[in-house]
Amino acid sequence: MTDTTSDLSTRRGHRRRNAVALAAPYAAVAGAAGAAGSLVHGPAGPALLGVAGLAAAAWPAVTGLRTRWSHRHDPAPPPSDTGAAAPAAAAGAPAPAARTALWRMRTTVQDAPGSLAALCTALAAHGVDILSLQTHPLSAGTADEFLLRAPGALTPEELTSAVAGAGGRHTWLERADAHDLVDAPARMLGLATRTALDSAELPLALRQLLGRCTIRSVPARPAHGRPAEPPPAEGVLEDHVMKFRDPSGGSLIIERPQLPFTPTEFARVHALVELDRRLGQRVPPRRDVLTLPEGNALTVRRAGPEDLAAAVAMHRRCSPETLARRYHGPVGDADAYLRHLLGPHHGRTLAVETASGRLVALGHLLWDGEETEVALLVEDVWQSRGIGADLLRRLVAMAGEDGCGSVYAITQASNTGMVAAMRSLGLPLDYQIEEGTLVITTRPERGPAPYPVRPATASGESPGPV
Repeated sequence: MTDTTSDLSTRRGHRRRNAVALAAPYAAVAGAAGAAGSLVHGPAGPALLGVAGLAAAAWPAVTGLRTRWSHRHDPAPPPSDTGAAAPAAAAGAPAPAARTALWRMRTTVQDAPGSLAALCTALAAHGVDILSLQTHPLSAGTADEFLLRAPGALTPEELTSAVAGAGGRHTWLERADAHDLVDAPARMLGLATRTALDSAELPLALRQLLGRCTIRSVPARPAHGRPAEPPPAEGVLEDHVMKFRDPSGGSLIIERPQLPFTPTEFARVHALVELDRRLGQRVPPRRDVLTLPEGNALTVRRAGPEDLAAAVAMHRRCSPETLARRYHGPVGDADAYLRHLLGPHHGRTLAVETASGRLVALGHLLWDGEETEVALLVEDVWQSRGIGADLLRRLVAMAGEDGCGSVYAITQASNTGMVAAMRSLGLPLDYQIEEGTLVITTRPERGPAPYPVRPATASGESPGPV
């Protein structure tokens, strides 16, 4: 049978409900040679090289050619959708039979001589070319992971039926593209480099490594309730769940209901988490200048846990109305969530500060499965100057660079500033009302520039409190 992925809209609705109820959201690749060359001469160089070696060593023996199984942020429709097959030929285009489609497939076969040969023979009978193959030994059978090039006219149902006839069980199928042709060692080195340069990249690297999955970072001391029990230092593998000790404190929990994790995947994830732990928290030092209409020059930079005291001080200068618009809940709980929001594994945070170093605004980009949440807080006396709109543009551009499929903001219908800031993006917007809260969703443009520098204008792009 074919296991399909969980319903995205249901999960997103659950996420948004939690954001309203709990008053806080829970949430390129640089050239490997160039980045490693620059890091090896710095204080973190030995650790990077050592754990990069660990990551490579964790890679299991590869049967066949090359493999890669990763999540793309714009996947094709699931196999159960007949639209997943190649589209009908346009006028003048080659016949559908001349087209091909790339698929990622995993299936479980008996650990017996000839079982893999029977499966390959069945695929060949349907004109399917096996581009790469990797095996994952399990306690009951062997999971075989394929990258396939199939005739465009071959439907997902026909493909999985052929696999089932050859003894394949629990088959999982997803569309692939040309990016999936990257070989496994290069893939792992790229993800290790990405993780080494920025702590916030770890969840994105894990999602690309594992495909569709949910990654949660649970704080060691929740805002309410008893302290969470962290997993053992070496992590835990439980079929559809992996748990690791979060390097920033608490637990890192990875779930994939549609497909169980293998020991091989556990070893790969453990290598990346260990790399992140050894290097410590890392925030790129880039700083940009934001010039306001009246001539004030502010600094826009990445923020992290070290900015907690300054963020709490900014809360003290904000009115209860401003805090309520941002956190959608009791104002007294606002401070309790800052440590979580500033954690590097929940997303990215941009801070705006004056020449004297006073924090006047925060913008959060929070990882949420295949989507990303954006949230803004601007101190009262600095509102209506375009700061919120500028922060929003930068955050959405960062999401686009990371390949995020969509970005949404949770706000109140009366928050005209946030609505105007979203409209100023110039992107298509989708408005939904969920439990009395306005949710605005957009799809960022994917491009190489993570920080589009655009000075604030006097045209009132961000009127009213944001």
